[in-house]
Parts: sequence; structure tokens; C-alpha cells
Amino acid sequence: MTKSTQSLADRYLAFAQREAHGISPTYEAYAISAAGNPDLLNRLLDLPEGKQQPNLLFAATRHSVGLPDAGFDFALHALGRWDEIKPVILSRSTQTNEPGRCACLLPALAQFKAPLAIIEVGAAAGLCLFPDRYGYDFGRVRLDPSEKAAPVFPCKASDRTPIPAAHPKIVWRAGLDLNPLDVQSDEDMQWLRTLIWPEHAERQSRLEAAIGVARRDPPRIVTGDLLEQTEALAAQAPKDARLVIFHTAVLNYVAPRIRKQFAELVQDLEAEWLANEGARILPDLVSDMGLDDRPGAFVLSHNGRAIARTGPHGQFIDWL
Repeated sequence: MTKSTQSLADRYLAFAQREAHGISPTYEAYAISAAGNPDLLNRLLDLPEGKQQPNLLFAATRHSVGLPDAGFDFALHALGRWDEIKPVILSRSTQTNEPGRCACLLPALAQFKAPLAIIEVGAAAGLCLFPDRYGYDFGRVRLDPSEKAAPVFPCKASDRTPIPAAHPKIVWRAGLDLNPLDVQSDEDMQWLRTLIWPEHAERQSRLEAAIGVARRDPPRIVTGDLLEQTEALAAQAPKDARLVIFHTAVLNYVAPRIRKQFAELVQDLEAEWLANEGARILPDLVSDMGLDDRPGAFVLSHNGRAIARTGPHGQFIDWL
């Protein structure tokens, strides 16, 4: 393998070990298969860098041609249908929009003085803009949904996690995304369904319920770049509400210099800033957090200070 091919292979192996292992045996096997096939890796290297990630490859394959039969090698399956898979990779993004992440955001949101105005950067279809309407099961505490037929998200919370007794009061909400998904579009919602990993049937059912919530009251999503549009959108929030700007698994798709500029922008707006990102995305936050016992964990930070380790799909929160 060339140096670049080996680097991409290492990326797929890291995905298998850190993200998929113990969570999705299917995607773990697919990542290992892709990592061992130089032909498929070279096809991926011909694509823009942002289009080379495992989640996008697997979802695009599943969406366009279906996953291989049991026992058939994933890399060979993808190579055999590459002309059908490639256009989907180029036209779509991994806008997972996992509403279960609201369970990890809720304890932090509840710390702020209500009423709140919230902006999600990288909102996709805006399913994470309704933390006040979903239900949550933290094990020792359960919050019922405030809206009939809304989903209840399970989240294993550490003893130190400050679980609120009630939902926060949110009086205004909006999202920002380069390519928003239309919650009323069956095609866009099918893409969201495809992004859920194969074994996760319960996540699928909760996604359907969250889509129902959003379709009954479609969120406002503005098309735009996080550096160019965040300030203008923030200016539209009601002045008598505390502004919270948040995002989850977004900054890994922008360059480090953009991350720094965005952090400075949000801080200048004097908003509350919640970042729920991969542990290596904001390295200044994770010098001594004991992440080794939580492979694949995200780090939730408030105004640049780490406050919790979280599950990438909202499955746990460990307050620091």
C-alpha cells in the first residue's frame, strides 16, 4: 500500500476498534474488510477527503444497493456496485441527527436560567431542537415526554450527573446547516433511517417518533456556514431569553483553524456554548479525563470547559 492508502486503512481500523466494536458487529466487520482492500481504499481516495469516512460509505452502500448477504465480503460488494454507490456518497453527508443525544444535553441545558433560546449548528433535519418535548429514562430518574407520542430516550447517567426534575423552558429554537434535511421529505427521512447502524432497531423506532414530533411542528433550519451565519441567526433570538448555541459531532467535519475561529465567534456572542464532540476534536479539553475506559466516548463541554463524557448516540453520560 502507498502511504495515503495505509493512512486510510488505519482510519477504517480505528473506526472498527473505537467506534463499532461492541456496538455494531456488522460495521466493525465492514470496516475491517474495507481496510484490507487496496482497490476500495483507492476508490475512496479519489473522492474529496470529507467523503472518505466509514459511516458515509456504509450508509451510501446500504441506501443505494443494499448491504451484502451474510458471509459475503463487504469490500467486494461495494466494488461491484461502485458506479451506483459513488453518486450517493458525493450527494449526501453523514447527517445522523440522532435525537437520543438530547439526553446528554438535557442536564447541561437545565443548568441555565430559563427561558432559553437555542440554536443548533449542524442541525440536519432539526430533530435535536426538541429536548423539551422528548422523554428520558436515566435509570434512577425518568422524565415523561411533554408531547404525546414523543420518544423516550434511555441514557445511563452517572451518580454525579445533575438530572433535572423537569424539562427546560425553551421559547425559541432554530438550526443552521450547510445542507438542511427537510423533515417533510420522505427521501430525506429515508436517508436518516439509513444512517442508523444495522443492529439498532430501538434507535430506528425512536427516530420514527422524533420525526413525528418534528413533522407536527417543523423546526426552522437556515442554510449557511457556521462562520458566516451563526451571528446573524443569534441576533434573531429573543433578547429576554438565554441564548444557547450547541452542536454534536459537527466540528470533526471542519478544519482545526475553522474550529478555533468558531469558538472565538461563539464566545464573542456571549452565549452559552455546548459542544458535544469526539474526544480528539477539541484536544485541549481532554488532558486528564480517563477516556480509555470509554472507547469512542464524546466530550461535552460548556464554554470551552469539559463537563461530561457522553455516548455518541446518547446512550450514557458521565458527569465530571
